[in-house]
Amino acid sequence: MAIGLPVIVDDMRLSDVAQVHEIERLSFSSPWPTYAFEQELRANRLARYIVARAAEPSGERVVGFAGVWLMVDEAHITTFGVHPGWRRQGVGRRLLLRLVDLSMELGAARMTLEVRVSNTPAQELYRGFGFTIAGTRVRYYTDDGEDAFVMTTPDLARPVMQELIADERARLER
Repeated sequence: MAIGLPVIVDDMRLSDVAQVHEIERLSFSSPWPTYAFEQELRANRLARYIVARAAEPSGERVVGFAGVWLMVDEAHITTFGVHPGWRRQGVGRRLLLRLVDLSMELGAARMTLEVRVSNTPAQELYRGFGFTIAGTRVRYYTDDGEDAFVMTTPDLARPVMQELIADERARLER
């Protein structure tokens, strides 16, 4: 556990993929393969991926990652993970704030994602950023057939969303 060490959010690089994949393996029962991240970074012009880097005494370490696809005016979060030893320390909040900013920079009107029905900690994080449940994808996850909630934000340009984002930014700066 590394409470108090500085964490910065930056664009994902090909050299980050091995560490990202390690977090995938620790976090998900059906992790994306390494080549999927490499392909996304090299060839998918709709995709943007970011990482959270912690400055440790031995050097930088990737402690979280996230990705988004821009589809017309919707930013769809494709993947999101935080190393188990770094959870509940604001890493996910930093990543999500950067995804919101990135989505607005790309011209997205709203954001969407799927999340396991059983993953209440993630749902709480997303709710803090204005996401609400818009529906359910039955048996969405192929590893165990669990349902997924589809969560979406209101229009990112609405004053209520801008206030919420400003509050989250201030919370992280404290």
